[in-house]
Amino acid sequence: MSMREQWGTRAGFILAAVGSAVGLGNIWRFPATAFENGGGAFFIPYLFALLTAGIPLLILEFTIGHKYRGSAPLSYAKMGKKSEWIGWWMVVVSFIISTYYSVIIAWAMSYSIFSFNLEWGSDTAGFLTGDYLQATDPGQFGGLVPGVLIPLIIVWLVTLGVLFRGVKKGIEMANRIFIPTLVVIFIIIVIRAVTLPGAAAGLQAFFEPDFNAITSGGVWVAAYGQIFFSLSIAFAIMITYSSYLPKKSDITNNAFITGFSNSSFELLAGIGIFGALGFMATQAGTSVDEVVDGGIGLAFIVLPQIINEFPALSGLFGFLFFASLVLAGLSSLISITETYVKGISEKLGISRAKAVTFGGGLAAVISLVYATRGGINFLDAADYFINQFGVALLGLVEVVTIAWFMRKLNDFQQHANSVSDIRVGVWWKICLGIITPLVLGYMMFDLFRQNLLKLFETDNGNYEGYPDMFILLNGWLVAALALIIGVIFMFIRWKNKPETDEEAS
Repeated sequence: MSMREQWGTRAGFILAAVGSAVGLGNIWRFPATAFENGGGAFFIPYLFALLTAGIPLLILEFTIGHKYRGSAPLSYAKMGKKSEWIGWWMVVVSFIISTYYSVIIAWAMSYSIFSFNLEWGSDTAGFLTGDYLQATDPGQFGGLVPGVLIPLIIVWLVTLGVLFRGVKKGIEMANRIFIPTLVVIFIIIVIRAVTLPGAAAGLQAFFEPDFNAITSGGVWVAAYGQIFFSLSIAFAIMITYSSYLPKKSDITNNAFITGFSNSSFELLAGIGIFGALGFMATQAGTSVDEVVDGGIGLAFIVLPQIINEFPALSGLFGFLFFASLVLAGLSSLISITETYVKGISEKLGISRAKAVTFGGGLAAVISLVYATRGGINFLDAADYFINQFGVALLGLVEVVTIAWFMRKLNDFQQHANSVSDIRVGVWWKICLGIITPLVLGYMMFDLFRQNLLKLFETDNGNYEGYPDMFILLNGWLVAALALIIGVIFMFIRWKNKPETDEEAS
């Protein structure tokens, strides 16, 4: 491979990795998390978490994919016969996420059209759950919603179309278009937001430090949680993408670029959103903390309210905002879907086209559940439990297995250092062997404690107050099935049996 081809592949990889990291969720997750956990002071634990967990884990997953040249299941199978289930668990988690993540992109696609005439009106909350989603009670399907179904079909046609074209002609080409376009659009939005009347009040609320907050353990846990979820760690994405890198790629440099690019985008999102929130608070004659919201409420309820108040070109800026959500979402969905497309193709020895048809097609069919009138409830429960008890738990299992049981950190350190300018040493092993397991272990213990206690309360104390049976079937069971199906896949025979490290030595 020529130097030019190597750089082209590396640039494509970085764009793909950054694209999967700066996904749709980061645009609303980070600003609210920072504001609720000390404002400007939150950047201290956030930066510490990035350097002690985020980038070390990126280096680890980049090294695994680059060393074993395969999907997460194949890489773990080569690492050791008994660890293959971890790779499949990652892939199944990604599969589940893709089924509902695609629907949120469909919402954003619809809202980009609604923006032109501000179709959501003054009651943006009522429009979202009533007029648009036609939401029904938890546990009920209630039939498909055409306004969600049509854009959802478009989302999957674009995603599967890109994947059918392969890595270089499909994924790399898509990200070369999506990511720069996303950054340009978002910069335009941020510039407009910070020039609105009252934007300074929002920025002050976002950046004003509350140093007392960082003495709270919960704030540090929130920082690690933010870094962990935002970098697409334990989704199998980074392992899969790094398997396509040339053999002489600089692993640690790529990890630093991906980590800091993601954090820069999160900061940019925070500036834009809080500038807009400051404007909204000024217009309403209230304080910024009274208009802050997290989750989908910020994107589909609060921000349309802000757009309504724009003094000029509100429809245009509404379209640009939701178009940026669509681009961010598509880049992430393509990355997520590639993980199980590659895994299925390698395990069963089938062509890429068949793997896209089977894996992506099945995900598209299952996503119809979230396009029903009850879809928002199914989505909310599945998202919470698969993230908390799928992704976060997977990250803990990954580092503990590699660092403590398989004792592979020395091997991976040597591999990363052999191709990288920035060499990793004892600090990297301390981060992965001690700091990250302790923080993630505490996070998981606290999450299990909180959610199990709520499950046994008699007054619907579950997540968001959902009924017990709904949470059991659509929350706990979904998270458990990801692990169970991952273990089952391990027992399916490989078309071409991979050679493990033990056999190679």
